[in-house]
Amino acid sequence: MSNNLAVLQALAKTQWYHVMAIVIAGMGFFTDAYNLFCISTVSKLLGRLYYYDPTKGHLGKLPTQVNNFVIGVALVGTLTGQLFFGWLGDKLGRKRVYGITLILMVICAICSGLSFGSSAKSVIGTLCFFRFWLGFGIGRDYWLSATIMPEYTNKKTREAFITAVFAMQGIGIIFAGLVSMTLSSIFLSKYPAKSFKEDQVFSTQPEADYLWRIVLMLGALPALLTYYWRMKMPETGCYTALIEGNAKQTAIDMGRVLDIEIQADNDKLSQFKASNDYHLLSKEFFRRHGLHGLHLIGTTNTWFLLDIAFYSQNLTQKDVFPAMGLTNKADTVNALREMFETSQTMFVVALLSTFPGYWFTVFFIEKIGQFRIQLIGFFMLSVRSTCHAISAALGKAGAVGFVARSWLPRPKGEISGEDSDQNETQMTSEPQMTPQGSHRERT
Repeated sequence: MSNNLAVLQALAKTQWYHVMAIVIAGMGFFTDAYNLFCISTVSKLLGRLYYYDPTKGHLGKLPTQVNNFVIGVALVGTLTGQLFFGWLGDKLGRKRVYGITLILMVICAICSGLSFGSSAKSVIGTLCFFRFWLGFGIGRDYWLSATIMPEYTNKKTREAFITAVFAMQGIGIIFAGLVSMTLSSIFLSKYPAKSFKEDQVFSTQPEADYLWRIVLMLGALPALLTYYWRMKMPETGCYTALIEGNAKQTAIDMGRVLDIEIQADNDKLSQFKASNDYHLLSKEFFRRHGLHGLHLIGTTNTWFLLDIAFYSQNLTQKDVFPAMGLTNKADTVNALREMFETSQTMFVVALLSTFPGYWFTVFFIEKIGQFRIQLIGFFMLSVRSTCHAISAALGKAGAVGFVARSWLPRPKGEISGEDSDQNETQMTSEPQMTPQGSHRERT
């Protein structure tokens, strides 16, 4: 019955409006990915700025629990927001909650960068507070951006269009690395400094306290730019027609955006509503859609397992990069240089792996099919550990080569330095504790 409604038949033909819907909904995923992943580019910088103790002489580093909370609190907010707004969206509609949560994301992204305090705990605590509510808004935007696309499209192109919306997440990850890399490069060119080994205090430039704030606040920009266009989008035809039962309003909305005249099928819609008037999880629901429960279990389990690997990299990649030799060790560079190298590596990894994977799926999901595409993804995850092991083994081959070289005859003092008349001296400075960003004098 629903397939015979004129308003739904009008959606069957792909038009320019569908492309606009992909871009507008996709910008939601872009914003979500940027805000969730940009924090990993600045987390080490936060440790240098707020957790350096000159009396110990060690590099400033976020404690493990603090680091996990700073990075993971937005994900907790996202989980909460998805559950809450998922229920609310079915009650109030897709569009009504759009504006409120967009404003919430803009405010919280800006306030995350304005996290101030008299101590490290107050700064980090304020940051985590606003990051949680930012994640809460992301949770609403995440599911809604994915929901409105299938309700605007037809069955034939639905898979490709939904995948294209999700692919904007990969672009958001790329921009998280690109923006951090570009800004840290600009700051580094204007505020050079020695490495931590050479100057423990001034290896962390005071100006770096502005950098991480700018990176976080820029997360508000894409949400702000798309606010106008999202507010112009009408409620989806499927929701207005099939849930609200307002065929006339649906015909007006869809006729305006599709630039065609649509007849309001009030009689057909009334018959459809009458035959489908039952509650979620009711006996009638299970009688008609019991099999969908198995589908839901399948999608939730695979998504759960996928996100363990996908989002765990947000916690670990800053530590994995130097361990793999992709970035220099922290004590051999200054604070801005470390952020630049971390962001650069994150950008390259996303550009060469995440981005192609998303768009491969967009172009081939209709030809290969969902099941085979998912099997390919799981296969790549299964061999990732092997590939990492091969890379590490090749790295160790260099060390083996160095040891083998030491067995060969060589001039005296080549490695031991016995012929050198100069002794290496270590630069030391008097320990001092000063608030980051304030004026510090060398001693």
